[in-house]
Amino acid sequence: MNPKVDAYLKRAENWQEEQAKLRNIVLDCGLTEELKWGVPCYTFQESNVVLIHAFKEYCALLFFKGALLNDPHGILLRQTENVQAARQARFRNVGEIVAMESILKTYILEAIEAEKAGLQVAFKKTAEFKIPEEFQKIADKTPALKTAFEALTPGRQRAYLLYFSAPKQSSTRTSRVEKCMQQILDGKGLNDR
Repeated sequence: MNPKVDAYLKRAENWQEEQAKLRNIVLDCGLTEELKWGVPCYTFQESNVVLIHAFKEYCALLFFKGALLNDPHGILLRQTENVQAARQARFRNVGEIVAMESILKTYILEAIEAEKAGLQVAFKKTAEFKIPEEFQKIADKTPALKTAFEALTPGRQRAYLLYFSAPKQSSTRTSRVEKCMQQILDGKGLNDR
């Protein structure tokens, strides 16, 4: 048990009992406990396998490569439609966790085996992401923007495409593109400063 995780659980305002139960289940599977991104994270030979995190309405056990797992019980969910690899098992009380303990251990052990085998999730290529019409129009009128965008790393390109595509209204999508133009021209990603 990692003392940093002990401190995290003592400070937890919500889902303290549920997170403690998930912690015990994960530790029974032989993973190394760390605190990453401010939450308990469990690794196998330095590869992230699962993490425990709390939200307003539930706490969850997140499998980093959950897309690779068999899910005969239908418990693994994508946080959003854009998540490609990770999957969550969500809980609203400790009783749900206790009832699923053996199932969770089976899933965790399968995730460890995926790591041992070196399995990787096949991610969508950047070219497979839809380019928002608003961005395409502005890029067509501004060749330097198109060139700068194409020079960005694939991850930075995806971040922009997802950000530009998210709003429902065309005017908001256009506004986002316009606000990010200089940052793209400067060769920076969406979250670079």
